[in-house]
This record gives sequence, C-alpha cells and structure tokens, in this order.
Amino acid sequence: MQQEPHKKPSMKNPVHFLAFGFGSGLSPKAPGTFGTLAAIPIWYLAAQLPLWVYFTVLVVVIAVGPFLCGRTADDLGVHDHSGIVWDEIAGFLLTMLFVPVSWTAMIAGFLFFRLFDIAKPWPISWLDRQVEGGTGIMVDDLLAAVYAWVCVQAVLWCFA
Repeated sequence: MQQEPHKKPSMKNPVHFLAFGFGSGLSPKAPGTFGTLAAIPIWYLAAQLPLWVYFTVLVVVIAVGPFLCGRTADDLGVHDHSGIVWDEIAGFLLTMLFVPVSWTAMIAGFLFFRLFDIAKPWPISWLDRQVEGGTGIMVDDLLAAVYAWVCVQAVLWCFA
C-alpha cells in the first residue's frame, strides 16, 4: 500500500500563512529557527508599546495558536509539520516578556529559546510526546520559552 503524500500548505489560506510564520516556515532547512527570526520584528514593534499592549499581543498570539497550528496540521495531514512555526513566534514573544529592547537581550533570548526548543529537556520532551493537536504543538515551545525566559532574566540580573 502506497502512502498518500502530505498536502502542501497554501500561503493564500490565512490560517496556513499565519501557522507557517508568514512564510518563514517554508524554509527547507531549520524552519523553527526561521520562524523564531520572523518573531523578532513582532517583538521589536510590540516592545516599543506599553507593557499592557505587549502582554495583550502575547495573550492573543498564544490563544489563537492551538487553532492555527491544529487546523494547519489537520489540513496537511501531519501532526506537527516542521513548517508550522506559530509556536516559535509565541515562544519567542514569551521569552522576551519584561526584557529590555537591545541587541544583546534579543540575541540572548533568541539563543536560549532555540536551545531549549531544540534540546527539549524534561518535561518539554515529555509534553511534546504526550499532548496532541494544536495544543500539543504549542505547549512544548511555551515551556521552552519559560526556561529561556528564566535564563535571560538571570543573565540580565547578573549583568545589571
């Protein structure tokens, strides 16, 4: 029996466009890294606004994530397609909560988030395997973001 090929995302479909990080997830190599890079302008713009606005943006990005990721995964027939990077966008924005706008802070947040998202230390790896659907796609990146946030805050505290 031949396996049916997976469907391709449509960048004309707004759900796929967002789930694929405005197209950044289409990168053939390291789509998660490119998805995180796509989050940098969003962070930079939101971080210029009052904290309540940044927090509102973060909550909205996280709240719509399970729907965007789950619907796109269902449409493509792949549980956690590597090109779905909305979770990386949400994770980076969470990592950068209460972080001052600077090149060094941005680089630290990027590196710590990518480290924890890729390495998936416990319980991130466990959640990645156990939680299904759009929530499952999102939850491991959000926990990786919490780990990264703690590290960024520690670095900021040590060098303040």
